Amino acid sequence: MTTENTLLQTDIEGYLKLHENKDMLRILTCGSVDDGKSTLIGRLLFDSKMIFEDQMAAIEKDSKRFNTTDEAFDLALLVDGLQSEREQGITIDVAYRYFATEQRKFIIADTPGHEQYTRNMATGASTSDLAIILIDARHGVQVQTRRHSYICSQLGIKHVIIAINKMDAVDYDQGVYQSIKKDYREFAKDLAYTDVRFVPISALKGDNVVNESTHMTWYPGSTLLKLLNTVSVEQDKSESFRFQVQYVNRPNLDFRGFCGTLASGEIRVGDTVAALPSGKESKIKSIVTFDGELEKAVAGQAVTLTLTDEIDVSRGDMLVRPHDKPNSSAHFEADVVWMTEEALCVDREYAIKHGSKAVYGYADAINYKVDINHLTQHPAQQLALNEMGNCHFSVTEPLQFDPYDNNRDTGAFIIIDRLTNVTVGAGMIRKAIDAGKGKKREISEFELEMNALVRKHFPHWGVKDISKA
Repeated sequence: MTTENTLLQTDIEGYLKLHENKDMLRILTCGSVDDGKSTLIGRLLFDSKMIFEDQMAAIEKDSKRFNTTDEAFDLALLVDGLQSEREQGITIDVAYRYFATEQRKFIIADTPGHEQYTRNMATGASTSDLAIILIDARHGVQVQTRRHSYICSQLGIKHVIIAINKMDAVDYDQGVYQSIKKDYREFAKDLAYTDVRFVPISALKGDNVVNESTHMTWYPGSTLLKLLNTVSVEQDKSESFRFQVQYVNRPNLDFRGFCGTLASGEIRVGDTVAALPSGKESKIKSIVTFDGELEKAVAGQAVTLTLTDEIDVSRGDMLVRPHDKPNSSAHFEADVVWMTEEALCVDREYAIKHGSKAVYGYADAINYKVDINHLTQHPAQQLALNEMGNCHFSVTEPLQFDPYDNNRDTGAFIIIDRLTNVTVGAGMIRKAIDAGKGKKREISEFELEMNALVRKHFPHWGVKDISKA
């Protein structure tokens, strides 16, 4: 990183400008227990010179204290920061780390391998562009390898790197690598990946992580870091303009702006937009930021848009192009990852948060749950902790969404328990459905009475009248 170091010493503003203009890649590491996910991230940081001296000293001290690697320098401790993680030598929660090369910036999420922490892994996958799926060369494709691969596929990750780790433990045997590669390809042939790469590595020794291995000259491909620097994910992003309003800014009588982040696409001053759900049209008058006005805004930018006309736009509404509108429906089919001990039950009402829009709704039918180990579908009446299934949902007012496969930002939602305000599930909308397609609710007299009382005394909750369902 000679060029950057020179700039850092001589031209700090130039360095910051160079750094600001790099593109960002969000990475997930996942796999079975003890496959070496945390060690791999530590190796990436260590070999790319992204660790400070005080961090090195602290890790060296903790390596001796917790003795998870026979007092050798434990790179996994760079990521596993919780006390319980260090004592047990495992990953429990998602840990995010930042590093950069001359080519691009990275945010890398280290996720746990244990089955009981599947919900944590799904959380990390929901915002990632690429997944590094680790496989222990000694054990090959495991149950958790299949589970995590399926979840990555369902959560819209198109690019995966299969890192076959601990090659040093099998004497860098090419036959072992080729056998695991064949097994994984056979398993993953029906998953929705567009780009699958394989690389044999040793995170502990550093082979093929940042530097090329002298032990695996039979491997003709790139190192892991080179693959991360060169993979392109731009084609995965939707080109449709989607802007969900997070806040209406009205500091005085002369200014009314709509604040939010572009989920996808781009917008220019003078472009015509439609505000959903009303459908009213106007033109972009200005694009305002903290640093001044822009002529154009692109996906990922947080901006304030002003319109030439005074049309009704509120928090949760969506600005789109009139000729390219998303689906608008209060009934949809979605895949769900359930994240709490109390099961998802049909007909129980939950809060549904879709971007900045909050509504209430329920699953009126569970179509099936997925046996992730065998990728088979089974009938179900409920979804338990860490289970995935396909459901029909009905909500109190229409949502504006794209299918999750087309746009991860507008196709995702979270499910919140109304009493505890805890996030209990994550959903990926697959398609809109007819209002009557789900199972018909059977409503008791007690439910009707309680529903009427809640609507009378707590009207701000927005609870729908179930007697008309």
